[in-house]
Amino acid sequence: MTGFYYPRTASGKAAILPPVPWHYSGELITLEYRTDPDAVAALLPEGFELADEDPGAVAAIWADWQSCSDDFNEILDPIRCQYKEMFIVIRCKYQGKHYSRCAFIWVDKDFAILRGQHQGYPKKLGSIHMSRPVTLGKAGPRLEPGGKFGVTLAAYDRRLAEGVFTITDTAEKPGFVNGLPMAHNRWYPAIETDGTDSLSEVVTMSGFDGEMGRCFKGDFDLKYFDSPVEELTGLPIREKIGAYWHEVAVSWKAGTTLSRKTLPEV
Repeated sequence: MTGFYYPRTASGKAAILPPVPWHYSGELITLEYRTDPDAVAALLPEGFELADEDPGAVAAIWADWQSCSDDFNEILDPIRCQYKEMFIVIRCKYQGKHYSRCAFIWVDKDFAILRGQHQGYPKKLGSIHMSRPVTLGKAGPRLEPGGKFGVTLAAYDRRLAEGVFTITDTAEKPGFVNGLPMAHNRWYPAIETDGTDSLSEVVTMSGFDGEMGRCFKGDFDLKYFDSPVEELTGLPIREKIGAYWHEVAVSWKAGTTLSRKTLPEV
């Protein structure tokens, strides 16, 4: 049986994910703010600690991506390469080193969900939208001071977040919260469903061939809404830090296991 991920078949053709490396190009809107450090600490598993500096810093990020594998076939079949996501990034410390960490994330395509689970991102299905910049006409914001962008997130028929970003100037880089290597947990509950995990890992990763494009900073407003099955309102906005629209490209092939626990063989 071949194929990077499920389903595996003799040919591997039906696998939902192509082999690595994976290449990404996208436009992101990043809204950074401070919340209560205790709220961030509540999202950190055993072994993780708050960051030494700015422990309550949070980034709410909307992204419009195209991604593909090394054969680039997805580019000519756009439904297999285009997706959007919204994710919440916090910072933390593990084994004495500082990391960024994705606490919550929603995407709108199945391949993005499974790819994220492989990397340790806790991806869920959602509806994500963000205003697209335009260079002609009046049907969108311009990438210039005064350009105003809207962002929304919904899941299970409920709006979870909405925001507005307004450009004030150009910027050198898009903030700091999402600027470290990622540290994630990969959990696979045992089939006995007795509270144990067949696999419990802490992994880290970063990309290669990264590129930064245009970057703009500005002001923002951000609201979270209650849901019976989500926890965004547990990260209330106490102080704004900054906001950015930016272009980014990166490739990814592999991560590194920092710790691993597995059930003993039966």
